[in-house]
Amino acid sequence: MRNIFALTFTLFFCFSSIWAEDGSALWLRYASGAKAEITSKKQSPTLRIAVSELQNFWQGGIPVTLEVRNNKELRALGNEGYTIQTSKGGSQITIASSGEQGVLYGTYHLLRLQATGQLPESALQSLDISERPDYRIRILNHWDNLDGTIERGYAGHSLWKWDELPSVVSPRYEVYARANASIGINATVINNVNASPKILSNDYLQKVKVLADVFRPYGLKIYLSINFSSPAALGGLSTSDPLNKEVINWWKQKAKEIYSLIPDFGGFLVKANSEGQPGPCDYGRTHAEGANMLADVLRPYHGIVMWRAFVYSPTDSDRAKQAYLEFEPLDGKFRDNVIVQIKNGPIDFQPREPFSPLFGAMKKTAVMPEFQITQEYLGFSNHLAFLAPMWKECLDSDTYLQGKGSTIARVTDGSLFPHPLTAISGVANIGDDTNWCGHPFAQANWYAFGRLAWKHSLSSEQIGNEWLKQTFLPVTGAQIDTPAGEVIQKEQIDAELSFLNSQVLQKSREAVVDYMMPLGLHHIFAWGHHYGPEPWCDIPDARPDWLPPYYHRADNMGIGFDRSSTGSNATGQYHSPLCEQLDNVNTCPENLLLWFHHVPWNHQMKSGRTLWTELCYAYDRGVNEVRNFQKVWDRMEPYIDFERFRDVQHRLKIQARDAVWWRDACLLYFQQFSRQPIPYELERPIHELKDMMEYKLDITNFECPPYGFSK
Repeated sequence: MRNIFALTFTLFFCFSSIWAEDGSALWLRYASGAKAEITSKKQSPTLRIAVSELQNFWQGGIPVTLEVRNNKELRALGNEGYTIQTSKGGSQITIASSGEQGVLYGTYHLLRLQATGQLPESALQSLDISERPDYRIRILNHWDNLDGTIERGYAGHSLWKWDELPSVVSPRYEVYARANASIGINATVINNVNASPKILSNDYLQKVKVLADVFRPYGLKIYLSINFSSPAALGGLSTSDPLNKEVINWWKQKAKEIYSLIPDFGGFLVKANSEGQPGPCDYGRTHAEGANMLADVLRPYHGIVMWRAFVYSPTDSDRAKQAYLEFEPLDGKFRDNVIVQIKNGPIDFQPREPFSPLFGAMKKTAVMPEFQITQEYLGFSNHLAFLAPMWKECLDSDTYLQGKGSTIARVTDGSLFPHPLTAISGVANIGDDTNWCGHPFAQANWYAFGRLAWKHSLSSEQIGNEWLKQTFLPVTGAQIDTPAGEVIQKEQIDAELSFLNSQVLQKSREAVVDYMMPLGLHHIFAWGHHYGPEPWCDIPDARPDWLPPYYHRADNMGIGFDRSSTGSNATGQYHSPLCEQLDNVNTCPENLLLWFHHVPWNHQMKSGRTLWTELCYAYDRGVNEVRNFQKVWDRMEPYIDFERFRDVQHRLKIQARDAVWWRDACLLYFQQFSRQPIPYELERPIHELKDMMEYKLDITNFECPPYGFSK
C-alpha cells in the first residue's frame, strides 16, 4: 500500500510539473532536446548563441546553415537584417546576413515561425524571407532606481542587483538579453530618467560594465540616463553650465572613462528642465545647447544623445502645448547625433491621447516615439490592457507634415526624412517577479513593443496571435492530456487562442478607455499613484496642471478642455486639414471630443444620444466588456496551465470591480454638473459618491482595491 501511494505521488508530481507553468519562460517556451544539424563556418559569441538555440530547439528536420557574408543583397538589409531561404530540393535552410546580429535575429525568427505553427512541411520547402528593422535603435527605457525600486514599476523590484554587482552576476541578466534579442530589441537604458548622479561614479560604472559584457553577445547595447548637474553634484564643480569649459572637460573625461570600460556604450538619455530635474535652462541655455555639448563629447566614440521633449512648467499655457512651443523653434539646431524623444501624446501616456503635434513640427531634427509599456495609467499589473492597438493608432496617425501620408511611422523611421538616426523607445514593465511583468498578459506588451519596433507595419492582430501561441500552446506533441483526463488536440487550443485574441486582447485597450476616460477625457486619476479615479481631486497649493479638474473642466454648461481656436488653440499646432477637423466640434473625432472641446451636456452625438447619455453608455460598455473578458477567459480553463489560469482569473476579477469603481465615481461626480439621470436601461451605480470621495487608497496594497470604501 505504501509503495502504491509513493508511486501515485510520484506520478502526480511529475504530471503537475509538466502541466504547471509560472510564466518565467515568457514567449520562449521551446521544446528542448532537438539535436538538430546546424552549421556555421564563422565562430563568435553571437554565432555560438545562434547555433546553440537551433541545436536545442529546431524541430524542422532540415539542416540549417548560418552564414555571414558580404554581398549586395545582404548589405542592403544592413548588419541586423537577414534572409531565410530553403535550397532547391528543400534539403537545407540558410540564414544569412551581412552581420552576426542579423544571423541571430534570423534564428529567432525561424524559431518563432516554428512555435506559431507557420512551418508545415510545404512551407519548409519554399522559405524565402527577407527582413530588416524599421528603426536603427529599438530601446527599452528602465525607470529603475539605484536603491532597487522602480518608478512606475508593478512587477517587483529592479532586475539590477546593484549591491551584488560586479562580483555576483544574476543568471536573469542573460535571460533578459535573450528575450530582448528574440524580438529584435537592441538597446536598453538601465536607470531612471530621474537619474542619480551616482550612476556615473566609477563604482557604478564597474557594475554597468558587467551588464554590458553579459548583454553584448545578444546585440543589446547599454545606455545610461544622466543627471545634467552631474559635474557639480558628482564632480565638485561650481556649475554645470553646458558652455563652461570646465564642465565640458569634465564630461569629456567622463566619456573617456565610460568608453574605456564599455567600448560599445550607446550614449545618454536626458530628462532636463522637467518636473524639477536640472538642465541647461537653469543657466540660460537652450535644450539644443545642452544636448549639443553632450553630443560633441560622445561623437568621437560614435555615441548619441536621446533628449526627452517631456517638458512643461506651471504656467497659464495649456500643458498640452508646451513641448511644441519649447522645441519647435529649435528645429535644425541639434547635432546629427542627437535625437529628440517625444511621448506619443502631448500630456503623459494617457489611455487615449491625440498624437503629439511635435511629431509634425520638426523636419530638420531626428525625432523618436516614446511609448509606455508599463501600465502607469492603465491599472498597473491588475488590468489586462494589450497596448499594440494604442501604439499602432499613434504610428499610423497622419501628421500631414509633407502632405497626406506623412504618418508618424514615416516621420520617425527615416523614410520621410533621411536622418542618420532613427529610434523608438518603450518604458519597460519588467521587474524581478518570477514572470517578469506582474500580470501574465503584461508580457504581451513587452513582446508587442519589440515586434512593432522591428516592423511597424505588423498588425495588432498578428502580434497578439504570435504572442498567445508562443505563450500558451503546448510545446510538444499534437495534443495534451488534462488533469481531468481529457485529450485536447492542439488545433482546438489554437482555435480557442484565436478567439481569445479577437475577443479579449484586441478589445482590451478600448475597454479600459471606456471604463476610465471615454470621449477624450484624460488625466482624472487619483493623486500621485494614478491608480483609480479621482475627478474631484483638490490638493491645497498643488499645481493646477497636476489636478484632474484642470483637464475635465466640468461645470453646469458642459465638460472638456477647450483647445480649439476659441480656447487654448492647441489645434493650431497640427497641420491642415487635421487642424480644421479637430477645431470643429462637429468634425472632431468623438473619441477625442472632450480633449479638444468643452462640450454642452446636451450636445447631440453621432449616435443620436446627448453627450451625457453617450458618456453613460461608454462607461457601461467598458464595465460589460471586462465582464465578458472574464467569461472568455473562464472558457480557457481546460487549455491553460493551472497557475497562469488562476492568476489571470484573479486579476480579471479585480479589473471588473475596478471598472465599476471607475464608472460609479466618474458618472456620479459628473452628474452633479449635468443634472441629468443615468439612462434607466443601464446598470445602477452601487457605490455612494460621498464614500468614494472620502476614501484614500493605500497603494501598498493596491491588489485589494477599496470595494467597501471603509475609511
